[in-house]
Amino acid sequence: MGKSSILPQLDDDPRKILGVPEDAGREEIRAAYLEKIKQYPPDRTPGEFERIRDAYTILSDPRSRIRFLMHSSDPEAPLVKLIEGREKTRRHVGPEPWLSAMIKR
Repeated sequence: MGKSSILPQLDDDPRKILGVPEDAGREEIRAAYLEKIKQYPPDRTPGEFERIRDAYTILSDPRSRIRFLMHSSDPEAPLVKLIEGREKTRRHVGPEPWLSAMIKR
C-alpha cells in the first residue's frame, strides 16, 4: 500500500508532540515515538495515540517533514528562513529545482 501524499492535520508542532528538538535525527525521532506510544497506548488513549502517530508520520518521512516545515506557521523555522532568504534574492519565480525534485507535487 502506498503512502498518502496528504499530511495529517495537527494543532501542535509534531516536534512538540514527540518532545524532540528541531534538529532531531531519525533515530532520536523514532526513540521518542516508541517512548510516547508506551506512555499512551492506543487501547487506553486512542486520541492521544493518533496525534503521536501523525506526528511521527510527518517527522519520519523526509518529504513530509519538508512539506511541514515549508507550511509551518513558525517563521523562525530553519527551512522557512532559508527559503524566505532565497526568495528575496531570486529573480525567477517557483521553487528551487532541488526542492521540486524532493517534493514532486
